[in-house]
Amino acid sequence: MDEKRYFQSYDDATLMYRCWQPALAQQEQSIPIVLLHGAASNSTRWWHFTEHSRLTTDRLLLRPDLRGNGESIWRTATGATAGIDHWTQDIAAMLRHEKQERAVILGHCLGANIAAHFAARYPEMCAGLILVEPMAARALTGYLARMRPFTPLLKVIVKIISLFNRFGLYRRRLDTVDLKQLDQPVHQASAEERDQALSNHGSIWHDLKIIPLAQFVNNFIALSHLLPVEDIQCPGLVIQARGISMTDPEKTKALLGTLPMMEFIELESEHWIPTTHPDLLCQFVDEWVLKHQDFSHAS
Repeated sequence: MDEKRYFQSYDDATLMYRCWQPALAQQEQSIPIVLLHGAASNSTRWWHFTEHSRLTTDRLLLRPDLRGNGESIWRTATGATAGIDHWTQDIAAMLRHEKQERAVILGHCLGANIAAHFAARYPEMCAGLILVEPMAARALTGYLARMRPFTPLLKVIVKIISLFNRFGLYRRRLDTVDLKQLDQPVHQASAEERDQALSNHGSIWHDLKIIPLAQFVNNFIALSHLLPVEDIQCPGLVIQARGISMTDPEKTKALLGTLPMMEFIELESEHWIPTTHPDLLCQFVDEWVLKHQDFSHAS
């Protein structure tokens, strides 16, 4: 039912994705769901969703390791790093590889930003948009907001690191992370122990073990891209945390609330909704997708 697959993207890069293939024949008539992980993560971010969502009964679920992450680590002779342009084109290439014309695009954190850019660039391929904790540049808080003015410096740092990479100076071995193993201690922790159990989620030192340094820095640069709100045409759902450690939910709502077909849900969390509220996330996504029957079948 669930398998790893590989495809050649628009520039011949070989990338990995996981495909959930439902047993029921009617999956051919149902719009697939593409699930995008966040920064320094991989397709296993959606382990709980694929184990518990009602959508698994009749829908194709496509979960890529985004270029530069997981099993889609990308090395080039120029030392290039992946960004918004690569990721959006990769999603389109993956859908074409699967012979799918349209999909509902669901993304978490940086993945939510990528989903929004995909919806704007490929409106004919995006049937619906689900943004879980989008990282709108103008709504960032904490250290992310403090880093934003230094984006030009970060770009210089990426170029310097990429130069070293071109001469073969990079780590040959990176750790892998299974998000199920990372999440389960949080699910099992008491309320008092939860903060400690979440310590590896978003930890810079943990993230640097699993992702190339230049790509790690470039992910922060990607967060500086303004969301193309005015170009999004499809219906959407935003599920965001009430906490303000990463983003300001009111500013996010003010930005995305200008869209006529955008709905909002807020949960009591600082971040990491797929980890802290996995069952509610499944429930809200399932209900929203099933409610919008106008896009639930392929055209």
